[in-house]
Amino acid sequence: MLYTCVRGLLALLLASLLCVSLQAQPLRLYTEEYPPINFSEDGKPTGLATEVVQAIMQRTGQSAPITVVPWARGYQEALTRANTGLFVTMRTREREQLFKWVGPITRNVTSFYALRRSFLSISRLEEAREYGEIAVPRDWYSHQRLLAEGFSNLTPVTGPAQVVSMLKRGRVKLMVLDNLSLNALLAQGDIQADEVQLLFNFMHSDSYIAFSQQTDDALIARWQRELDSMKRDGSFAAIHQKWLPGEPLPPLEPAPAP
Repeated sequence: MLYTCVRGLLALLLASLLCVSLQAQPLRLYTEEYPPINFSEDGKPTGLATEVVQAIMQRTGQSAPITVVPWARGYQEALTRANTGLFVTMRTREREQLFKWVGPITRNVTSFYALRRSFLSISRLEEAREYGEIAVPRDWYSHQRLLAEGFSNLTPVTGPAQVVSMLKRGRVKLMVLDNLSLNALLAQGDIQADEVQLLFNFMHSDSYIAFSQQTDDALIARWQRELDSMKRDGSFAAIHQKWLPGEPLPPLEPAPAP
């Protein structure tokens, strides 16, 4: 009996020490090159979501480095490392149980696009599934959803800028991107907006700050409260309008994953 009690106490002590260790780890934040939502400029992170995250940290009195990395790396860090956040991350049913969520930050429409000179008339997923190679950013929500839809003709690349480059160079005739980043990415890739044709909308989604499951629930709740407060006092709308003039604001309350 005594041995059993001692063993139980040791197990509780170890669990408590592990919990304290996880909570003591410094907060880490990752983002990617996804203008104008989050990207780097002169070596520093900037963009709509970056300004929102920085404002939340100012309100909470926290400080954490924001590191711009390829999406797949940031995604892996947020999956496996305690006290780690990744933004912006589309909240989808495939990801719902993988992270803890703070948001929403933006509302997005993701679509299939082609160069107008290709004269494509694809209008359904079934047609796209049978048509050549499709460029998508690796491990993005769109990549994960299309895999779930049975697509075997995907060409995953490092990020959205590489998707545009693949289309421009004729490596693919179809690409999948969202409406908020499209114009900025086309400009970076030296493609005029009227050279690209929207074929059909694929999915609607909201973006969030995704935190690892090992992140303290108290931090998640506090960040959500501060974001909600920013939406109520107008400071969020000011940042959103600066980067996405004319685009609809996301709702105050988190929406279910599509």
